[in-house]
Amino acid sequence: MLSIIIPCFNEQETIYLFYDKVKLISKQIAMEIEFVFVNDGSTDATLEKLRELSLKDSAVHYLSFSRNFGKEAALYAGLKSARGDFVTVMDADLQDPPELLPEMLSKLLSGDMDCIGTRRGNRAGEPRVRSFFARQFYRVINRISDTEMIDGARDFRLMTRQMVDAVLSLAEYNRFSKGLFSWVGFKTEYITYENRERVAGTTSWSFWQLFNYSIDGIVNFSDVPLNIASFVGALSCFGALISLIFVVVRAVFWGDPTTGWPSLVSVILLLGGIQLLSLGIIGKYIGKIFLETKHRPIFLVKETDQNSRKDTNS
Repeated sequence: MLSIIIPCFNEQETIYLFYDKVKLISKQIAMEIEFVFVNDGSTDATLEKLRELSLKDSAVHYLSFSRNFGKEAALYAGLKSARGDFVTVMDADLQDPPELLPEMLSKLLSGDMDCIGTRRGNRAGEPRVRSFFARQFYRVINRISDTEMIDGARDFRLMTRQMVDAVLSLAEYNRFSKGLFSWVGFKTEYITYENRERVAGTTSWSFWQLFNYSIDGIVNFSDVPLNIASFVGALSCFGALISLIFVVVRAVFWGDPTTGWPSLVSVILLLGGIQLLSLGIIGKYIGKIFLETKHRPIFLVKETDQNSRKDTNS
């Protein structure tokens, strides 16, 4: 069986387009297919569309969260619900080309790979500012982290059950799936394709959300920012010590002029800014620890297709 996980947030316009496209491609795949849609607290008619689709096709399953928990939670919930021997993750907007599935499955079955991933060969159609920061993110994270992340890699990948179980064993609350897929290891081969636009609807990812997501990725997979904060703090202390010696020597040999207060204020503001920056970095890590120690569930399910079918039958 091949399980297809589709996280959804306000995707009422794309669900049927995605389903029809994948059903057409599924004729080239010689195995049973199940759809696992995860409704991540959508505020439009996404849930209604999923109910209709599940009643129409018994291979369609869905989970509906009690609120919006984020794509990472939706992806994790889908992986937990998937029953297939092979599992893939796809976006409902068809930016992940379904026609690659037969090739991906063929490569996975014919070789010794555990995962066939996909990556965009370019970022055509994406705002230049977003593309620039995305490239810089991958450059930075690969320099400061032991976990390699491929520039342009998508969540769209085909995995064996063994790899899926390995990812599920990482039940951490603060999740960054691109890093987790890489951290668990397993042999992975990437297929490159041209970037695609959404077939309908608008993206729910703003620049600020993507920026915060990248910060989470750095914090989750590297302690270098903490080392930087420590280094900057030590350097600031050393600079302050040198300044103190200079002030004392100048006062002893040349007196203590009253001029120079602007430079003094500048130094105080500089040191204060460095201290606040370091505290902010440390606070980010402490906040992650705080969330982990609460042991809250990653998601809460309000409705599933099984509940819906029972209500319909009754």
